[in-house]
Amino acid sequence: MPRNQGSDGAAGRLPRIGVVVLTQGTRPDDLRRGILSVQRQRDVEVDIVVVGNGWNPVDLPGGARALALPENVGIPAGRNAGARAVSGDYIFFLDDDASLPDDDFLLACVRLVTERPEIGLIQPRLDDPTGIPAPLRWIPRSRKGDARDPSVMFSCLEAAVFLPRPVFDRTGGWAAPFFYAHEGIELAWRVWDQGLIAWYAGDLEANHPVVQPTRHTEYFRLNARNRVWLAKRNLPVPLALVYVGVWTGIQILRWWRKPGDLRAWFRGWAEGWRQNPGGRRALSWRTVLRMTRAGRPPVI
Repeated sequence: MPRNQGSDGAAGRLPRIGVVVLTQGTRPDDLRRGILSVQRQRDVEVDIVVVGNGWNPVDLPGGARALALPENVGIPAGRNAGARAVSGDYIFFLDDDASLPDDDFLLACVRLVTERPEIGLIQPRLDDPTGIPAPLRWIPRSRKGDARDPSVMFSCLEAAVFLPRPVFDRTGGWAAPFFYAHEGIELAWRVWDQGLIAWYAGDLEANHPVVQPTRHTEYFRLNARNRVWLAKRNLPVPLALVYVGVWTGIQILRWWRKPGDLRAWFRGWAEGWRQNPGGRRALSWRTVLRMTRAGRPPVI
C-alpha cells in the first residue's frame, strides 16, 4: 500500500504543521480558545492562519496571522485559501468553535501517520466540552458503536481534520464549488483514491459544542445539489447513477411528510444535474473495490 509521504522533517527539527481556522467572526471567544489550544501544542511547530470569510480577523492571539477574504466564498473555498497561506509537513483544519483539550494532540497525529503510513487523513472523536452527549452523526461510520473505537471511515466531519501536506495537495483540496455540505465526503474519497485510508481516531479527542443543524430551504437545496455534484465529480458513471438514485430514495423516505422540504431538495437535485461543477476525477475501480472490502462501497 502506498505511503502517505508525510515527513517529520530533517533530523532535530520539530514537525511543522500548517493550521487553518476558518471563521466569519461570529464566535470571537470560541475562536480565541481554539487558537490558544493550538498554540499550547507540545513538540511541534505551528503556522496558524485565521481565514476571515467575508471579514478581517482582528485581536488574534500573538503568532496567529489573519487572512481576510473580501466576501464569503463558502466553507471549502475558504479552507483552501488558508491552505495556500500556511506551510508545513502536515496540515490541520480546525473550526472556529472547536478546540484541542490535549496539548499532545497534534504530536499524536504526527506519530499515528508516521507509525501507520497507510493513514492519509485523521478525524478525531468530537466531544462537547460541557459534557452534553455527542450526537451519533459525529461518528463517521454506518455502524456507530462506541465513539471511542477507532476505525476506517469514508467521510469526515470537517471540524478537526489532519493530513500530511502531500496527501492534501494530491486531493486537489476541498471541493470549492460546493460552498457548504458534503465536502468532507469528497476529501475522504480522494484520500482513499491515493491508495491510503481515512481514519477515525476515536481515541483522540477534539472539543466541539453540540449544535442542532439548521434545516432551512438553502440547506435542503445544497444538500441535494452537492450529492449530485459529488457523484459527477468523483464516481465512475454507472456508480454515479446508482449513488444519486440511492440517496434520492433515502430523502423521499426521510421527508415525504414534509413536502416543502422535499420540494427544496428536488430543486437542488435538478440544479445539480443541470450545472457542471468541474473538477472531475473519477475514483479508480481499484479504489471502489478497496472501499467495498473495507465496508462501504461508494453507492451510499
